[in-house]
Amino acid sequence: MIEFVRNVRLWFAPEVVRQEGTTPDYRFSLANERTFLAWLRTALALIGGGFAVDQFLPDLGRGWRIGLALALLAAGVLCSLRAVNHWMRCERAMRRGEDLPVSRFPALLSVVIAVVAVAMVVVVLVGWEG
Repeated sequence: MIEFVRNVRLWFAPEVVRQEGTTPDYRFSLANERTFLAWLRTALALIGGGFAVDQFLPDLGRGWRIGLALALLAAGVLCSLRAVNHWMRCERAMRRGEDLPVSRFPALLSVVIAVVAVAMVVVVLVGWEG
């Protein structure tokens, strides 16, 4: 967690990262950026899904609707924050010639999305009013 807090300041000061190590092959930096943008697209889809559940399923029980919407919105927020943090960590590792950082976040996000999907299946099987 402390490393995350240190990295937050680097999100807004990329010139500091450029002072570390050597400049990697630009293709690797661009691939890192494409991965970052893919995570952001995922975050936007999760946020959009959260709003869709809340707005377009008014017949769904209030508790279910709010619970599913908040789960999707929270996953989107976490995904967007994780995207920029992972991008920065990878950029620093490439500049330093280190192994790329590993993360449990993809597994965590997959589990959260699977739980939300199972809850949606239950809602469909039980019915909107159930």
